[in-house]
Amino acid sequence: MSRRSAGLLLAVLALGGCGVPVDDAPRPVAQPPGPFPTPATASPTTASGRVEETLCFVRDDKLGRTVRRVDVLPSVEVQLQHLLAGPTEKERQAGLTSALPGTVVVAGARVNGALAEVDVRAAGEETGRSDEVFAFGQIVCTLTARDDVDRVSFRRDGRPLDVPRADGSFSRDPLTVADYAPLMPGR
Repeated sequence: MSRRSAGLLLAVLALGGCGVPVDDAPRPVAQPPGPFPTPATASPTTASGRVEETLCFVRDDKLGRTVRRVDVLPSVEVQLQHLLAGPTEKERQAGLTSALPGTVVVAGARVNGALAEVDVRAAGEETGRSDEVFAFGQIVCTLTARDDVDRVSFRRDGRPLDVPRADGSFSRDPLTVADYAPLMPGR
C-alpha cells in the first residue's frame, strides 16, 4: 500500500469514527422562538465607539434610556437584537431590567420612510408575564430614539396588532414615544 493510500485510508477511518450517529431519513426540526441574540451579536464590540445607540429598559417601574457607544449605528433589526439581549452586567448593576423576555417575540423589522414596522409572534401561553405595556414601550422608545424613525407599528401574521399604551388603551395605529410618556422618568 502506498503512503498516499494509507493516509487516505487513515483519514476515512478517522472521519467515520467521529461518533455522530446517522439517521435513516431526514427528521423535521422545529424552529425555536427567537431571534436569540448571542454575546457576539448582542453587545457593542467597543465601549468607546463613535456613535450613540440608545436602548430603553425598565428601571423602578419606568422606562429608562441607556446609551451605548458603537462604531456604526446598527440597522433596526440589529438594534432590536441588542435590546432583546437585555441590559449588560453594568446596566443591570445600575438597576436596568427588561420586560421583553417572555412577553414579546420579535420576528423581524424594517423601516418604511420614518415608520419602523415590527413583526411579532405570540409569546407562549404560560409566560407568567403581565408587563406587555413595558415591553412594547421599550421597543417604541428604542426605535424612535433613532434619527430615521419617528413612529413604530406592530404586526402579527401580516395584520396590524392591538398594542397596549401607557394609558391602558390599545392602538393599532403607529405609536410614538408620547404614547409611553407616563412611563418615562420625570412624568
